[in-house]
Amino acid sequence: MSSTSTAAVKFSVEVITLPVSDVERALRFYVDRVGFTLDVDYSPNDAFRVVQLTPPGSGCSIQIGRGLTDAAAGSLRNIYLVVTDLAAVRSHLLERGVEVGEIRHKTPIDAWDGGFAPRLDPTHRDYASFAHFSARMATAGSYRNEGIATCDVLARNRCEGGVCCIANGSAADGAVVGKQE
Repeated sequence: MSSTSTAAVKFSVEVITLPVSDVERALRFYVDRVGFTLDVDYSPNDAFRVVQLTPPGSGCSIQIGRGLTDAAAGSLRNIYLVVTDLAAVRSHLLERGVEVGEIRHKTPIDAWDGGFAPRLDPTHRDYASFAHFSARMATAGSYRNEGIATCDVLARNRCEGGVCCIANGSAADGAVVGKQE
């Protein structure tokens, strides 16, 4: 019987695999449009390719490729990118040709089953503000609406040094989480 305590164990999510049908198109989207860094592009044969991409400042990367997963393109849900300035990230994505919706916030703020109101959360609470963007160029395939994948940009107030994390992944209905200024 082990007496090891989980308090001494460190857990870290470092990579999330995003299933895509067109690796090259997804690579170009995440690097050229969204601004991720290309860390690895390795293909020892025609049946396998791993491409690892990391958002600026993130401790977690995404992987796309061939032979990585049997999940359908666009099937992964709920990616959250945490950013320090939601309005700036929205502008950055728009400038790079990414379709981004208006910033909105949860209402009522403490009830996640509620609706949304326009603009940033007036009280600047963590994880309360969002901006929806389309990653249709990244997921090419036969996912609903002809492969249109979406992501929400969420606001978090206490990020340090840019993107804080990617957690709980999706190029198909997820979120970018950011600090509101």
